[in-house]
Amino acid sequence: MTTVLAFLVTLGVLIAVHEWGHFQVARWCGVRVLRFSIGFGRVVWRRQRDAASTEYTLSLLPLGGYVRMLDSREGPVPEAWRAQAFDQQPLRSRVAIVAAGPLANLLLAALLFTATHWIGVREPAAHLATPPVGGLAAQAGLLPGDRVDAVIDDDERLEIRSLTDLRWRITQAAAEHRPLQLEVTDERGNHRRQLTLALDRLEGHDLDAATWRQIGLPGPWTDPVMGTLVAGGPAEQAGLRQGDRVLRVDEVSVADAAALRERIRQGAGQAMRWTIDRSGVVMQLEVQPRRVEEGGQTFGRVDAYIGEPPQMLTVRLGLVDGAVRGVRQVLETAQLSLKMLGRMLIGEASVKNLSGPLTIADYAGQTARVGLTEFLIFLANVSVGLGVLNLLPLPILDGGHLIYYLFEGLTGRPVTDVWLRRLQRGGAVVLLLMMSIALSNDVARLLGLH
Repeated sequence: MTTVLAFLVTLGVLIAVHEWGHFQVARWCGVRVLRFSIGFGRVVWRRQRDAASTEYTLSLLPLGGYVRMLDSREGPVPEAWRAQAFDQQPLRSRVAIVAAGPLANLLLAALLFTATHWIGVREPAAHLATPPVGGLAAQAGLLPGDRVDAVIDDDERLEIRSLTDLRWRITQAAAEHRPLQLEVTDERGNHRRQLTLALDRLEGHDLDAATWRQIGLPGPWTDPVMGTLVAGGPAEQAGLRQGDRVLRVDEVSVADAAALRERIRQGAGQAMRWTIDRSGVVMQLEVQPRRVEEGGQTFGRVDAYIGEPPQMLTVRLGLVDGAVRGVRQVLETAQLSLKMLGRMLIGEASVKNLSGPLTIADYAGQTARVGLTEFLIFLANVSVGLGVLNLLPLPILDGGHLIYYLFEGLTGRPVTDVWLRRLQRGGAVVLLLMMSIALSNDVARLLGLH
């Protein structure tokens, strides 16, 4: 139910804001708006003050909306209303009306990002666990317990406020296959040094799970302390208790919970000698992880939660800094989206990166359950995506109409009706193809095929 409600809120807000952009600018330009609709298809609710005013409707299919304006191309227009028809407006007014929808989505995203910076977001600190062996992070020299204070990207030093912030900076650099410098210290804030994350050596162009495994960025640092144990599992059978701190496994020191989990994964079916600290008393226990086979791989499990909650901090910015950061996030997110779409177009990135309504619904539910700020960030990201999508130069989208007006501005004459119909049909085919790919990707993700 949470997922359904969060998805409906997401659709309702983003569609309403997009159509409101068209609607409001049309009114400012003196265009008569006949209908403002959220959704397509059969009307399930309507409201209209009188026959000469705008009709507001909710329709059965919520995956979109529209603003119907007076237009002499769609039927006869009374002479008294002719000046209020969309097609009779000067070119600059038509451009403003069409562009207003996507720009409203980008403005909404900026406001939402800004609001989250003002409210503050609880995020894990950029205090890193043991990096996986063989990953680019380990090869760069990242050590267990390192803290990342900043990244240096294109000679610009950017402060890192949290692990989420660090992941975003790495995502941007990985999308362009360019190296990224990390400014790190040890867990006590000493021994400052610079490391180079060689993202230019990444194989493939997709920002998927395989790429992140190549990068090998560890999760947040947590102490190697035993949490909840499953009754009858290997951990409980070995005599372990919640709160036990693991010091060594087979005389090899355990740096953190990530290192302990990796050691367990590699020790499927093998008896191991654990040295633990239980309330100041050091003792040794024999633990044998059970064998688990999944996806053609074999690994070990002890059926226990390992690690304490990571260090969390509230990232909050002032009025000006929060607003500047919010606008910058919109620009960075839009830029990354366009770059990924460009890479998919020329075959450098897989179309598996496209997501559809099922993935959006899933993420809407997940973020709504976590908290308000997380849901607002999700809403902002989707709003940027919707704005960028509608600015693409596809004839059926707002961006396609802007291309028509560019042609009109350069040649002094509009696109002919014959070409308009041809281009609209072609644009519809391309859009349906994109939607089909996105939906098939959603189904594949749900089935665990991606």
